[in-house]
Amino acid sequence: MSSIDVKLNVFEGPLDLLLHLIEKNKFNIFDIPIVEITEQYLDYVEKMHEENLDVMSEFLVMAATLIEIKAKLLLPEPEEDEEEEEDPRAELVRRLLEYKMYKYASYELKDMQLDAEKAYYKSETIPKEVKEYKEEIDPATLVGDLTIQKLNEIFKQVMRRSQDKIDPVRSKFGTITKEEIRIEDKMVEIREQLKGLSGINFRTILEAKRGKMNIIMSFLAILELMKTGAIIIRQDEIFGDIIIDSLE
Repeated sequence: MSSIDVKLNVFEGPLDLLLHLIEKNKFNIFDIPIVEITEQYLDYVEKMHEENLDVMSEFLVMAATLIEIKAKLLLPEPEEDEEEEEDPRAELVRRLLEYKMYKYASYELKDMQLDAEKAYYKSETIPKEVKEYKEEIDPATLVGDLTIQKLNEIFKQVMRRSQDKIDPVRSKFGTITKEEIRIEDKMVEIREQLKGLSGINFRTILEAKRGKMNIIMSFLAILELMKTGAIIIRQDEIFGDIIIDSLE
């Protein structure tokens, strides 16, 4: 019988020891040579100097189980007409596979824990002024039942109509110059147009503007005027036109 070069304090229980012996000897776990594995297991138990009786008893119980399985395998095989009995090693194999699964799962969890220790998170550095900032005017109150989506749908319709009016051939002739439009200037322009008026159609204002950039800036200017409280918008009926009223 060959000696076992192992540390006697590395195994967490009898299943851990059995799994080590199987892997060390490269045995097939589904076809364990019970005679050899029992001899090596008993050799290890004889060398144990465990003062904890609870731990020692677990190893002794497994030793008794191995001897019982060994005895069953030495019995003569049943006659052909008798019912075939289950392999005496089947229950032991099931327990070993289950233990192996949990053992390697614990390794994965340990690796995940080690990787998590290398992760660092930046603490919150938002300035106090930004964190505590609140809108002076709630946009939801200004818009009411209307939504930005509805305004955006009208904006897209106006943009499509504007594109349809462009000659696909002649528009490419000549020199293209950049049109400089500032939103502040557009806000002043629309504010003056609407001053003291009410019932102005939102779509009409956009359609009166020429050029893609002009329409875009007019749309943004109207949204900014809503935000500052210079105008309000309303919709008198479902799917009806969106109306602008000046508050000045």
